[in-house]
Amino acid sequence: MGAAILPLRRSAAWGLLLALGLTLAACMLAPGKFASELDLRKTGMFRFSYTGEIHVLALSKLAEAMNRGSAEGPFTPKPCLEPDGGGTTRKCSAEELAGQKLEWEQQQRSAAQRRTRDNESMKAMFGGIDPTSPRAAEELAARLRRQAGWRRVVHRGDGLFDVEFVIEGRLDHDLTFPTIERFPSANPFVQVMRRADGTLRIDAPGFAPAAAGEPYRGWMQAAALSEGDQRAPQLPEVDGTFAIVTDAEVLANNTDEGPQSITTGKRLEWKVNARSQAAPTALIRLLP
Repeated sequence: MGAAILPLRRSAAWGLLLALGLTLAACMLAPGKFASELDLRKTGMFRFSYTGEIHVLALSKLAEAMNRGSAEGPFTPKPCLEPDGGGTTRKCSAEELAGQKLEWEQQQRSAAQRRTRDNESMKAMFGGIDPTSPRAAEELAARLRRQAGWRRVVHRGDGLFDVEFVIEGRLDHDLTFPTIERFPSANPFVQVMRRADGTLRIDAPGFAPAAAGEPYRGWMQAAALSEGDQRAPQLPEVDGTFAIVTDAEVLANNTDEGPQSITTGKRLEWKVNARSQAAPTALIRLLP
């Protein structure tokens, strides 16, 4: 029985991590260093840009967890216990060793089946891309380059992408950034929602401190501790600015300084980092 304890613990720990990650797989994206701006005219014309880093966490941390969970060592027999209940060990019989090995082999097969199921689930969340594949990052970059607005997408390694995104037009619809073709969903950095009364609510939930991997940090720490690993996982830190420039009426916002007058109207700006208290939000009224 003893030979199975560590594989079971490791498999359970990373299985829990992957289950949580898949349950909340929409939280796979996190900003790093960036600058983002929404220029919004009262006529409804707009230009949105995001330049900087995007971390795709499941291409690094979750894939790393999956691979680590599959790295089981060879079968190692464990001493057997005397039947007196005192914890005294003894040499195992051939029959007991055979039983240990059979149980270990069964657990290896079960773990392999679980990893296969987890991998298929991860591929489904990535629109068919296998996040554990060495080609996954470039496949994702190529998919983004095909989409309108993505002017630059370069993978820097370990799930970190250097991007430039610009889109403009008339805001007669809701706007969400980022979106990825064939992904069931992605956690939004910025959302612009139109209301029936002509106002726009702008939220940037991806520019809050918790968006930069805090749920993953807790899950991975729990999994690491279950294996006796005291190291805290290294996850990305958000550091950037988000601004709204508009000539429309600003009804509400949560900036520190409020709207600042500039030649093209008013400017709202948020510093986004680990010290940020809340995600940026604003309410703006367009022309009727």
